[in-house]
Amino acid sequence: MATFLYKLGRLSFRRRHFVALIWVALLTLAGVGAASAPAAGNSSFSIPGTEAQKAFDLLEQRFPGTSADGATARVVFKAPSGEKMTDPGNKATVQATVKDLSDGSEVVRVTDPYRAKAVSKDGTIAYAQVSYKVSGMELDDAAKDALKDSAQDARKAGLTVEIGGDALQAVPHTGSSEIIGIAVAAVVLVITFGSLVAAGLPLLTALIGVGIGVSAITGLASALDLGSTTSTLAMMIGLAVGIDYALFIVSRYRAELAEGREREEAAGRAAGTAGSAVVFAGLTVVIALVGLSVVNIPMLTKMGIAAAGTVAVAVLIALTMVPALLGYAGRKVKPMGEKGKLLGRAKKQDQPARPNLGTRWASFVVRRPVAVLLLGVIGLGAAAVPATSLELGLPDDGSQPVSTTQRRAYDLLSEGFGPGFNGPLMVVVDAKDSDDPKAVFAETGDAIKGLKDVVTVTPAQPNKAGDTATITVIPGSKPSSVTTENLVHGIRDAGAGIKADTDANVLVTGSTAMNIDVSEKLNDALVPYLVLVVGLAFLLLIVVFRSILVPLKAALGFLLSVMAALGAVVAVFQWGWLSGLMGVEQTGPVMSMMPIFMVGVVFGLAMDYEVFLVTRMREAYVHGEKPAQAVVTGFRHGARVVTAAAVIMMAVFAGFIGSSESMVKMIGFGLAIAVFFDAFVVRMAIVPAILALLGRKAWWLPRWLDRALPNVDVEGEGLRTASGDDDGDRELVRV
Repeated sequence: MATFLYKLGRLSFRRRHFVALIWVALLTLAGVGAASAPAAGNSSFSIPGTEAQKAFDLLEQRFPGTSADGATARVVFKAPSGEKMTDPGNKATVQATVKDLSDGSEVVRVTDPYRAKAVSKDGTIAYAQVSYKVSGMELDDAAKDALKDSAQDARKAGLTVEIGGDALQAVPHTGSSEIIGIAVAAVVLVITFGSLVAAGLPLLTALIGVGIGVSAITGLASALDLGSTTSTLAMMIGLAVGIDYALFIVSRYRAELAEGREREEAAGRAAGTAGSAVVFAGLTVVIALVGLSVVNIPMLTKMGIAAAGTVAVAVLIALTMVPALLGYAGRKVKPMGEKGKLLGRAKKQDQPARPNLGTRWASFVVRRPVAVLLLGVIGLGAAAVPATSLELGLPDDGSQPVSTTQRRAYDLLSEGFGPGFNGPLMVVVDAKDSDDPKAVFAETGDAIKGLKDVVTVTPAQPNKAGDTATITVIPGSKPSSVTTENLVHGIRDAGAGIKADTDANVLVTGSTAMNIDVSEKLNDALVPYLVLVVGLAFLLLIVVFRSILVPLKAALGFLLSVMAALGAVVAVFQWGWLSGLMGVEQTGPVMSMMPIFMVGVVFGLAMDYEVFLVTRMREAYVHGEKPAQAVVTGFRHGARVVTAAAVIMMAVFAGFIGSSESMVKMIGFGLAIAVFFDAFVVRMAIVPAILALLGRKAWWLPRWLDRALPNVDVEGEGLRTASGDDDGDRELVRV
């Protein structure tokens, strides 16, 4: 592989006009396709195999035109102090608002609070429910504006009015987060390279790669039913890895220049050595993202595949466009050790080279491996302790900031009708195969009334055929509580008994039940996903490092960093530690998607650092250095670059902590802290300590497996042999 990439790098350097033209043409083509493609709506959200989804599908069949998955809005009214919602003036205001809300073209129905008995017992709070034909993401801006205007008119009349539900749901905008990440990345790159030109190359290529990837996703969104949120993960991951991959190749190019090679030769060698590491690092990220499909949630599968495609583009750009741009840059990109005018003069030839920080740190770890290893493992273990009390759930309006109308509506409904009113359960009774459907409906209602934590059970509402009915159940606890989850399982257990007696199916659905089913599905998929992703990457790393213990150590270190990161997430978002500093206004269960999402994304990124750092160690070892010295050599060449890459990655993710969306905030914090633990504790401390302790055993591989594995030549041995380098006559170590 190194030889092929070497030739590709030299060709891209030499034919840079042609390479640049190809990528600019692809960017233009993707941009035109995105601009001319139909606007993406909300991806059809379905959770195959769950009871809640089966109930939704049944409702669409038996209750045609009801739009079971359509958006809803709860317009909550509160009377001024000392007044009641039943006072004539307040009642007239509410009825006028209901009439205004009914005029929308996408509105299916609006309930009158006074007819639907939607007034609190003390008479101070009432609500009107608006049902729409389409989901919240697909709702026209005109319909949302009409909803807000109606509420504002009621406020002018003296009422307190807030709007809950998903009708005002919007795609989270995180543009400022990318800007923050890019700005920090630019500063780190300038410090790393000491040159604006060298620092600009990774930024430029990363932006081109993200532009192509996101534009392609936008262009295909309508045809492939990709939701408007699909590009968020692709942009986040594509930007981070795009900068990192280009950073590694540019750094290796400067190191090759420092050894006295011509620029075209240096570009070829950078592509052949660092480029090989980029290919395998990219493959681990792609495996982790595509592996999300095992969860069998279509939306998550599409997000993973779209992000994986963007990573593949980032790899191709790093291998071709980076060498081409190095050709354009010429002497403006200086050899390693030299500084441009921006940060100082070049060092004098007779000036002794002072060991860099990476060399000094690695030398310390090699001298004290046991102490460093114990400190790192104990520290990560302590950080992981909160993860033992992890509670999973999906966010609702109760987790929104108190400044939002959704959160204030949630609080008003809890005040007037109880906390469970914000998460009603819809029970669907399919009595088509039953002899007496009406009796089944009554029996189901009575069975539910006998369960714990049930506040209200509405009478069954049958369809026109009379063979299916819906029953609304109001729990006594808030939607995200364990008590409500137990109630859902209790209703389903009671339904199993009814089915045995009457052949009627009892299904529980609604947003609360759907959230519970999604959480359980994600939790059940976590172990198979871990086995698949870690197993495939383990095999891949065996090929790269030609070792058993190094990939095993990499996988175990990753598990340590992920558990520590989950512990930090629990401490902040569930326990409330440092919640004020992070802007967390409401603690609660951790988003159910978080563990599997962190495993997928962080594993791919963690293996980046493993590949880039350890390949330099192996390269030094196979060319004759002792194991301990090879560790120091790897750090001398790679620690500065890996540190810069990790800081850039953390900056990109940390920018999302400022989002007002609790889910986005949690993802940003979780990924940023996971990268910190993995890069600086696992890869920079635990990994060299273990390699120092293992010595030559770290690179052991059974001879039969050595013969069976393909030789991918990540170290560039083929390049050394072909060019007759000075160290080509050095005896190679067989590993």
